[in-house]
Amino acid sequence: MKIKVITVGKLKERYLKDGIAEYSKRLSRFTKLELLELADEKTPDKASQAENEQILAKEAERILSKINERDFVIALAIEGNQFPSEEFSRKLEDITVKGFSEISFVIGGSLGLADSVKKRANLLMSFGKLTLPHQLMKLVLMEQIYRAFMIQQGSPYHK
Repeated sequence: MKIKVITVGKLKERYLKDGIAEYSKRLSRFTKLELLELADEKTPDKASQAENEQILAKEAERILSKINERDFVIALAIEGNQFPSEEFSRKLEDITVKGFSEISFVIGGSLGLADSVKKRANLLMSFGKLTLPHQLMKLVLMEQIYRAFMIQQGSPYHK
């Protein structure tokens, strides 16, 4: 199985990079991992709705160009489904049982994700109604993917 994490925007904060590197190392024993950081569009202060939609459309083009036709796509969106860690672990297991060899997670930029990306997704997933910086969300996602594999292994990490 291969897991791809597609994010809009470059990670700048050292502490986040360090955390993501740690979980990348831990995940390497379970899966091939690919982390893709795509350029984000600059959003002007007080941008109009039309400007925001143009920005989302440009970012969507970049995102969709990195997704393969046969990928199972999980897009992070505030309106998505929430899962306890055990259920998330089972979902990842079920996805591979159904014949998908690559799972692509997508984290949008500061404006979120365009409808075209959400429509391409096989699953919309949310980590709650809190607003978190998308850079921090990447670290949280990486930890939860690692936790899912540890649950599958019956490891005490989850307790």
